[in-house]
Amino acid sequence: MTFGAAGLRLRQGTRALSAFARPLEISQAEAVLTADEFRLFQRMRRSEQLHSLNVLASAHANDSVTLAQAALLHDVGKIRYPLHLWQRTLTVLVGAVSRPLLRRLSQRDPRPAWSRGFVVHARHPEWGAELAAQAGASDDVVWLVRHHADDPQRWATHPMFGLLVRLKQADDLN
Repeated sequence: MTFGAAGLRLRQGTRALSAFARPLEISQAEAVLTADEFRLFQRMRRSEQLHSLNVLASAHANDSVTLAQAALLHDVGKIRYPLHLWQRTLTVLVGAVSRPLLRRLSQRDPRPAWSRGFVVHARHPEWGAELAAQAGASDDVVWLVRHHADDPQRWATHPMFGLLVRLKQADDLN
């Protein structure tokens, strides 16, 4: 992660702090998600719901229910181990300074507070895919949730490549 990316992540953190004061248009999520998926969406923190709604808007997903559902559920794996702002911030700062250190710290146990942010950063796509599958999400939505943090070029020949690129771009903007 570059320092520019760290700045973006810090701005996201600032937006998360003000999420409690911003209205949420969860009717958008309710209109796109199944009942079980919507219940899963509602388990996310308000700031994560706001982020997901912003990703939905940025993805311009009107032409794809799959992309819309993935945009709303892409960070749902974070409900497994909710984070405090200091944990998110520490993860961003370590990632800006040393990607190898971030990878090493992400291999630890997520239960201690000091390591939780690193592990959630690395594992939330996998956990989110599991939760989305349990909620009955389509295989394509589950795949997008699982791979939303990957470099899309890794999947250039995959049938979901175009949607993954759009999801990743929208996530990175928000």
